[in-house]
This record gives sequence, C-alpha cells and structure tokens, in this order.
Amino acid sequence: MVTIPINRLQHTGVPVTDLERSVSFYESLGFTKVMERSFPYPGGMGKVAMMEQSEIILELYLLDGADLEEVSRRSNGHFDHIAFDSQDIDYAFTKLKQAGFNIVEPAPIYLPFWTHGCRYFNILGPDLERIEFNQILHEPFTCPPHEASALPLESGAKKSNMKS
Repeated sequence: MVTIPINRLQHTGVPVTDLERSVSFYESLGFTKVMERSFPYPGGMGKVAMMEQSEIILELYLLDGADLEEVSRRSNGHFDHIAFDSQDIDYAFTKLKQAGFNIVEPAPIYLPFWTHGCRYFNILGPDLERIEFNQILHEPFTCPPHEASALPLESGAKKSNMKS
C-alpha cells in the first residue's frame, strides 16, 4: 500500500465534440468558465475549458482528427478521467513509481493552466481507467525540457475561485 496525500477530487475530465456548445450547456447549469486554453498532445492540438461551480471543476476538452472522430462515435458519452489534487507532484510520482503502479507519462507534465500552471501525471487503474494526479502551481515554474508546454488561447474566462 502506498500512502500519499490527496487533498480532494480536483476535477473530472469530459471529452466533448463541440467545446462552445458544451460550455454553453454547463453555463446553463450554473457553471462559470474560469479558464480556456489550447494544448498540444500526441494526436494534434486540443482545446480545454475549465468550468467551475462551488467546489466542482469540470475539464471540458476537444481533441483533433481521429481522436475527435472516436469521441463522436460514442453512443452514450463517458467521463475520461478523475483527477486528485496533489500538494507535491514529484513526491506522488516517485512514490507511485516505486510501488509499481502503471504510470502513463515518463515524468510529470507541465501545462500553462491557471495562474502559474499545473503539473500532472496519470496512472492506469485495473480497467485501464485514467487516474490523474495534478498539482496547481502557486508560483512561477520553469518548465524542464522534458515536460510539455501548451500554447495559450485567447481567453474571456473569468477568474476562478480556486486558490492559485
């Protein structure tokens, strides 16, 4: 058994086929768009919108090409991953790697989300479900060359209630 601090469920990732339509839908349920960005991933360029209501964060994301086609073919949709908030992403990564968990990324990945960015990695559960560990950074971070970097997208997003 590995014990690492998990503060709370950080967000739920939802793949979408039309980001604007999905943002509008969740806004109609009382969510507020608190961030919007583009990001590179192995299949192309994606777009993400973080939607917040109280302590609930939804990550709505749109992928490119074949990945978008795969999401479009789903007849019932599904959530893509859950994300646990981590106080120390490097510690969590090291402990889970030492314990033999199936870690997807070779190291934590940086994304320029929120005020100072975040770093994350995923493990796979027994049914290949993705479980993300994510640390929202509270001060500027110099991204090492091995970590990904996303390009900012113009954002009319409102400030999040999340501490950043």
